[in-house]
Amino acid sequence: MKKISAALFAIWVLAFACREKYVPTLNEPTTGYLVVEGFINSGSGPTVINLTRSTKISGAASIVKETKALVRVENKANTTSFPLTETSSGIYTNPQLSLNSSDQYRIYIKTTDGKEYVSDYSAVRRTPDIDSLSWRMENGGIQTYANTHDNQNKTKYYLFKYEETWEFTSRYPTQLKIYNDRQGVPNHVGYRDSSNPIYDPKLFRCWKTNIPTTIMTYTTEKLSQDAVSLYPLAYIEPASWKLGILYSIILKQYALSQEYFRFLDQMRKNTEQLGSIFDAQPSENIGNLRCLSNANERVIGFVEVSEEKQQRIFISNAQVPGWGYNNQCEDQVAIPNQPDSIKIANGLPTTVAFGGRSGLDVVYFAPALCVDCTLRGVNTKPSFWP
Repeated sequence: MKKISAALFAIWVLAFACREKYVPTLNEPTTGYLVVEGFINSGSGPTVINLTRSTKISGAASIVKETKALVRVENKANTTSFPLTETSSGIYTNPQLSLNSSDQYRIYIKTTDGKEYVSDYSAVRRTPDIDSLSWRMENGGIQTYANTHDNQNKTKYYLFKYEETWEFTSRYPTQLKIYNDRQGVPNHVGYRDSSNPIYDPKLFRCWKTNIPTTIMTYTTEKLSQDAVSLYPLAYIEPASWKLGILYSIILKQYALSQEYFRFLDQMRKNTEQLGSIFDAQPSENIGNLRCLSNANERVIGFVEVSEEKQQRIFISNAQVPGWGYNNQCEDQVAIPNQPDSIKIANGLPTTVAFGGRSGLDVVYFAPALCVDCTLRGVNTKPSFWP
């Protein structure tokens, strides 16, 4: 028995000792493949197309934006087109399309090197309404869910996206800042505004937004009803800062064709191994786009016509008694308000002044993340926030 065990162990060692990293040989262009991400929105809201270039499997992952391209939506008869404007690097947008439900449409792209790209024509697809965006306590945290259905039993293929935003505050409010001498050396702590020495709300209350890149698809093709119940979205860990005050999540739902669903499903399998849609894709998962200028050039992406449906909910800290959020900030440290002491305190990269005594003879320092909320979020209140 010992001999058999020893032999098996030797085989195991040899098998794993001989394992090497496999990098497939692909004829990738030096500029990478054009990656087209987005959809033609048949409903209310903007159409947004993101153009980038893929990176080599052997290279470092980076996102290369495809800028200054000509992008438009065309109908099949080539009698109507809607231009998209580059609103930021590589992002092309039209605020609102007016599509004919009986027509078909595609995306047209012309890059600065003169190459032309198009997607296949797509019928106008409608998305069923969202039944609810729900949540419940699970394992001490909060799990959110998408729920929808199609009474006509025509949708069958769904894509879900979400964005989450939460409000938070610093542990310590501040009305002070560090002043430097003429040589730029920290010299003393004083009021931010001597004429109005109040705590600075711009450093105290902030908001944070998270937009996951996970591909979330679902099909009801094997179910008796075209209904999606309790599809899991975001999970909020127990005692997370996301629910320290107020949390919001918006669900975006899309109806897909079977072809687009399969493309995304394969893309999800690839990106789970490699990182994101912008990285090199080893499979033949190319999509429905092609290069008119060079039939042999690959294009990565899938663009079709769909409708975006949205629903937003808020969850407050008061709705989850005993949430137990703790910002884990260190206690403040009293520092004499004199140059030598301020230089020492300011020499620590994580400390800033936040409060003081009468006459500011002594001030308090604390970790910057505990004083300045803009280090973790933005202090501009979102337009949808109550």
